[in-house]
Amino acid sequence: MTKANEQEARVWQLLKENKIKQAIATCHQLNRQHPDLASGWHAASHLALKTNRPNVALRAIERAISLDPDHTDWLLQKALCFRQLGQTEQLDSLLQTLLTRKSLNAYHCSSLALLLTHLEKREQAIQFYQRAAKLKPGESQHHYNIAVLQRSLGETDAAGRNFDKAIRLSPKNYEAYKVRSELRTQTPEKNHVKALEKLLKKGIGDQKGKAQICYALAKELEDLGDWKQAFDYLKLGADTRRSYMQYNPQRDLVMIATIRNTYTSGLFDGRTQGDDNDEAIFILGMPRTGTTLVERILSSHSEVFSAGELGNFAVQMMGQVKAQGNYQSSSRDELVALTAGLDFRQLGEDYINSTRPFTGHTPKFIDKLPLNYLYTGLIHLALPNAKIINLKRHPIDTCYAMYKQLFVDGYPFSYELEELGHYFAAYHCLMEHWHGVMPEIIYTVVYEDLVADIEGESRRLIDFCGLGWQEQCLKYYESEDASITASAVQVRKPVYMSSVDKWRQYETQLAPLIAVLEQAGIPLD
Repeated sequence: MTKANEQEARVWQLLKENKIKQAIATCHQLNRQHPDLASGWHAASHLALKTNRPNVALRAIERAISLDPDHTDWLLQKALCFRQLGQTEQLDSLLQTLLTRKSLNAYHCSSLALLLTHLEKREQAIQFYQRAAKLKPGESQHHYNIAVLQRSLGETDAAGRNFDKAIRLSPKNYEAYKVRSELRTQTPEKNHVKALEKLLKKGIGDQKGKAQICYALAKELEDLGDWKQAFDYLKLGADTRRSYMQYNPQRDLVMIATIRNTYTSGLFDGRTQGDDNDEAIFILGMPRTGTTLVERILSSHSEVFSAGELGNFAVQMMGQVKAQGNYQSSSRDELVALTAGLDFRQLGEDYINSTRPFTGHTPKFIDKLPLNYLYTGLIHLALPNAKIINLKRHPIDTCYAMYKQLFVDGYPFSYELEELGHYFAAYHCLMEHWHGVMPEIIYTVVYEDLVADIEGESRRLIDFCGLGWQEQCLKYYESEDASITASAVQVRKPVYMSSVDKWRQYETQLAPLIAVLEQAGIPLD
């Protein structure tokens, strides 16, 4: 082995040991001493991507490609850079080359599957994960990834089998247990309660894993009607999740109040300088309020495409704020003030452009990120012709539905009942504010009304969006479109009423939450 090869091996070993700074230093030395070693630049690109420096990563891998133009590993790394940079068209073009490559190994196949998933090509992604699983049949993660994609496509039986395989191969894949429990309604004849309790009793050192098993147990026991035991496990899981989070709820409450104080009615008087594009339909509100149901109804229309839960608006907003040059020294309150002085027309145009090429092939598209409720005023200023739909559900049902959901990311306020109550009160107050400063702009869908009269409410919803009625909107559950939200399984079924007033099974346990909501003056009747 040459000295260069030894240095390169050292880089990868340090990376494996998560000694990132040492790996970067060693790689810099390798690249300086051996600038014509293509694999050294590949390692540099890998490190840069891992440390969230995609532009640096792209330059490094292009250096490798210039030295060795047709290497599959280098081209794949370039594709991963395009993904992180959001360069979708370049990624799609490069993938067409990579997908036809011969002699792909398991890493190549799984990485291609990841990229295909990013491009919403889920059926093709499953095929490549299956190829990876054949090449490395003992790798639990391949079966887990297949199962997650099958779940998103409504293939619940197949997903269940692959979650089972993932668990057999890796009994500590606790996420697999949790998602498997969510695939179907558990029954006395068929459930995993005893196995999950045995697993928990043995002891789970990983706090994240412990929380996942607790949530799985809570879900299955609720299905079985064992309300008390279900909530006991749910609280243990939520307390565990909250214990390893660094979150100060007061910061969020202050920021929401600052938004109200900044976006006053005067800001909206006579404002017409936004971009006149009318494609976007924003569905927002608290999670677990029926946002996915409304998305499926609308996206069943031939003129509507669902782009999913996009973070694009906030990204473009922050891009403009940073361009002003004083972003680093600004507090959160100052940042909110800066957003009120942005170029609204440019923001609207930048947002629409950022959704391409996924959007633009239908007259309307949906952005279903619930937390866009924070930016509702700015959305209207930037895109005055966009449709804005807010979902409203009974406050305690909303909070309980959030409390019993273990989110992958976000919503840190949802794991402690009093914190959840205070946040909901702040959300409620902000939505009332938006209605006051922008009358008749936001269309409110009440979840309970929707499930009680699915056709009537759907017709009114379609009309608000400026669309003609189509009968397939009532057959939303037959859509083959993927769903990756927490409601991925539920939206494959016709409308049901079983989630309405479910909180009453836990009225005693939810007393701290109810007290906060009552004190805030939230109507609970």
